[in-house]
This record gives sequence, C-alpha cells and structure tokens, in this order.
Amino acid sequence: MNQVRQTLGEIPLVDDELRLAAGEKADEDGIQQQVPIQKLVTSDGTYATQSAFNTASISKKGEARPPLRQYMMDGDFFIGAALGTTLAKLALRYMSLTPDGKKQNRFCSEAMLIMASILHLGKSGLAVKNMTNDDADRLYLCLQVLSDKSPVIVKIFNENCRCALSIMLAAKAEEEASTQKAKEKPGSVIHADEPISFLQLSSSRGAGDLGGTENVFELSLNQAVVGRRDGICSGLGGGESTPGLSKLNKVTQLTGFSDPVYAEAYVHVNQYDIVLDVLIVNQTGDTLQNCTLELATLGDLKLVEKPQPVVLAPHDFCNIKANVKVASTENGIIFGNIVYDVSGAASDRNVVVLNDIHIDIMDYIVPASCNDTEFRQMWAEFEWENKVSVNTNLTDLHEYLRHLISSTNMKCLTPEKALSGQCGFMAANMYARSIFGENALANLSIEKPFNKPDAPVTGHIRIRAKSQGMALSLGDKINMTQKGPHKTCGA
Repeated sequence: MNQVRQTLGEIPLVDDELRLAAGEKADEDGIQQQVPIQKLVTSDGTYATQSAFNTASISKKGEARPPLRQYMMDGDFFIGAALGTTLAKLALRYMSLTPDGKKQNRFCSEAMLIMASILHLGKSGLAVKNMTNDDADRLYLCLQVLSDKSPVIVKIFNENCRCALSIMLAAKAEEEASTQKAKEKPGSVIHADEPISFLQLSSSRGAGDLGGTENVFELSLNQAVVGRRDGICSGLGGGESTPGLSKLNKVTQLTGFSDPVYAEAYVHVNQYDIVLDVLIVNQTGDTLQNCTLELATLGDLKLVEKPQPVVLAPHDFCNIKANVKVASTENGIIFGNIVYDVSGAASDRNVVVLNDIHIDIMDYIVPASCNDTEFRQMWAEFEWENKVSVNTNLTDLHEYLRHLISSTNMKCLTPEKALSGQCGFMAANMYARSIFGENALANLSIEKPFNKPDAPVTGHIRIRAKSQGMALSLGDKINMTQKGPHKTCGA
C-alpha cells in the first residue's frame, strides 16, 4: 500500500492537481530579480542606463508527477481500473490475515479513498481523456465489494479469480507450445542436395508408374490442394486419373448448351494472378471469323491484355487464356461476351453474353495469429466496420463458431478452454490476414436462451478492416455461408 501511495502522490488527486496548477501559475507570475542598473556612455557623449531581469526557470506541467498519476493524467484509466481491482484484493487479503478490527477498517478505508480519488479524477476533466464507462463500472464494483464484504464475492475475488487466471495462462502456454512444435517439425527440413521435382514437367504417361521418378507424397499433396477427384474418377470410369483431371472441379460454365458458341472457363487462382483458361466450341456448321473473347472486370481486378481474335471452323474448338491481376482482397467479378462474324452473312456481328465469374475472397485470406495487445490496437485503429447479424438454423453455439471459422479461413484467438462449457452466450475474437498484407478482425457475440433448446443461435458479428472492400467482402462471404450447413443438417 505504501508503494501504491508513493506512485500516486498526494491524495485526493484532484485537489492536489488543482494546487499544483495554482502553484505553477503563481510561479509564472513570480517576482523577477533585477540586477543593479549600470550607467553607460554612448558614442555621442550622452549617458544611457542598462538593466536586466532574470526569471527563474519553471518546470513544465507534469514533469514532477508520480508515474501512476502521470498515466492517468494522460488518459490511460485502464491502469486505474486494474489498480482498483488490485487494491480490493489487497484489502480483502489483509482483513483475512489481521484480526484487529481498527487496522482492517483503516486499510480498507485507505483503499476506498484511492479508488474514489481515481474516479473523481476520471470525471473531473483535468486529464487528457475522461475515464470510460467500463473503467468506471469496474471501480464502482470494487468499491461495492469492499463496502458489502459478501462471503460469495470475497471468495470470487480471493480464490476464483486466481484459478481462472491460472487456467488462462496454462491454456496460453499450451497453445504457444503447440505452435512452436508445429514450426519445428522434422519433415520441413530439406537437404540442399535433394532433387527438385517439377510436377508440371512430369509426363502423364508416367503417372501410373510412381516407383521411379515421381514422388507419391508430392502427387497426393497436389491432388489435395487442387481439389477432390474421387467423384471425377468415378464419372470418367477409372481410378488411374492424373492430377490434371481435378481441374474439372473448378470449371465454370459460361454459356448454355443450346447457344451457337459454347464456352467454359477453368479459373486458376495463383496469389496475385488469375488465369482464365477458356474453352470455346463452335456448335454451328458455319465458319466463325474474328471470334473474340471480350472480358471486363468489376472490383480491384485488372485485365493484363486483350485476347486475340481466332477463326473457328465448323464444330471446331480452341482454348484462349486470359490473365487478370489482383491488387487487393475484395470480391471481384469477371464478365464479358463472345463476338464473332459468320462468313458470307450480311448481318451485323453476333454476340453471346457470358455468365459472370465470381472470384472468391477466400482464395486470398489465410489464418493468422496475434496477441491481445495487437488485436486491441488494430481494433481501435481500423476505421471500417461491418456488422453482420446471425441468421442460421444451427442450435449449438460451438457448432456455429466452427462453421464460421471453416467458412472464413479465420483463426479463433480466444483459447479453447475459455469457450468450453454451456452458459447461454459466447464471445470470441477471430483474426486473418490476406496475401496482400491486409488484416481482418472479427468479434463474434452470440447467445441462445436456456429455456428453448431448439431455438436457433442469435447475435451478430462485427468485422473491422483498414479498407472498405475487405470489410464488405468478408461480410458478404459470411452472409452467403451462414445458410451453408442448413442443407446438410436437413439431409
């Protein structure tokens, strides 16, 4: 308690600050010391007098303040709220160790006086920023605890808080140990003299003979990354397919089967580039001249070059590739049409409108981790916020959190042990980072009434990002995927 008093200074804080302000003002208007007047003779023979005034240097306001008071004068009253909790626990422990009632009352009164002084300072307007309502409520609670001394509350402050802190620290240490262990996996070490296998240069004929030159692990890893191929293999009649067949999972149909020109595109996202491999089929008996694929983009996408016109014979086909650059994490749309001329026809050019290609924001977002201090700092700095209401048929809080994490590629920063149990509500922080270095924060606040076990989860998700596109795109993705598990649950 003596150390706390020394780092706070004179109590009450507001009266002492007012006295300091009045004393400094008096010093500024203090007596100026004058040196003796000297008589000088000028160049023209006349006399002149010269005098000088010395003013004592006055220290700037705040230089001599104790450290804890200086923090609160700068507007950091979170330290004051933490100090109030500490004083309450100190007073309760002192009362359990000291049988003397007078000493107990004196110690408890001193702690309550310090809390009241911090509250008065926070509402007085002398600090750079006033105290927030959260910090004030915390100090009011500590004052109420010391005033009532309820056995239940005393047990919570003396024992349960310490147990909860121990559990949280143990969970944090376990999470850091698992992260460190994952980084130090022996499989991630590659020797300098090991050969490099380029899967794109391997022949498809040697895919069945994997014993010699091909790496079975690399092939299976590529198949897992590019997409599932079990359904494709069964549809094509065999399990001896190459990894290239998994491209069929990413094919987007651009026109209808009854259109004169059929088109479909394979969308390959490679970080900052999007490659569109468009297959164009002439379904007519005429020769199509100047068949041109015209594309346009919506969002932060840029078409690198315009595809060149081609000539298609009757029932012929060709592949046209187009490169699109991506500049930021934002939902993008690629749209366009196919324009062609029919040889011998006197009519104008024919146009086939293509279906839109939607670029998924999840291709650019990866899970990331940060500590609580960095999360709070970014949450205060980011200016764009998108609030999404929870609209789902899921009835379990943990199931909804798992579905949200899997559909948004975000990492839950709240420890698993802090989310365990059923209490009717849940709050969790999530964090992700894009390949462009953009950060995305999310706070989940959901609840479910105890008396209605079949009631759906309600609440909202607050998303914060530095750019507007990131916040809006992530919110749109959550709105689209909220209804995702409904079909599976019904099935």
